[in-house]
Amino acid sequence: MPSRDATTHWEGGLQDGKGQVTLDSSNAGQFNVSFPTRAEDPHGQTSPEELIAAAHSSCLAMNLSGVLGGEGHTARSIDVSAEVTLSPARGGGFEISGIAITLRAEVDGLEEGRFQELARTAEETCPVSKALAGTTISLDAALAS
Repeated sequence: MPSRDATTHWEGGLQDGKGQVTLDSSNAGQFNVSFPTRAEDPHGQTSPEELIAAAHSSCLAMNLSGVLGGEGHTARSIDVSAEVTLSPARGGGFEISGIAITLRAEVDGLEEGRFQELARTAEETCPVSKALAGTTISLDAALAS
């Protein structure tokens, strides 16, 4: 499997500086970042936490699709949102203190209990979930009616 890469160019100090994150592998875009917009209102800029949320939600949607396929099911739809929280860390600095995932799927012929098991398997085997294993991750999964 290929690797993917991104780069960040930063100028200035933490509070008055700014940077640009470039998605190099895909050439999908360049995004502005700064610490004030990371810690407060984003004002149209992204942050490491938002990029992690994007990675986690897209990875989990793909992984759940594969887990369902392994059981002979194809989802009509899968919607995943991830909320990544940045908090002060003990001893100074900051840390990602939690990730709240909301997952909703439409899957014909699948009972809620079995769906819960498969959603948990998908979350536990998701490559991004594994990479973030030291972080508290909560999962709220439900079949859509």
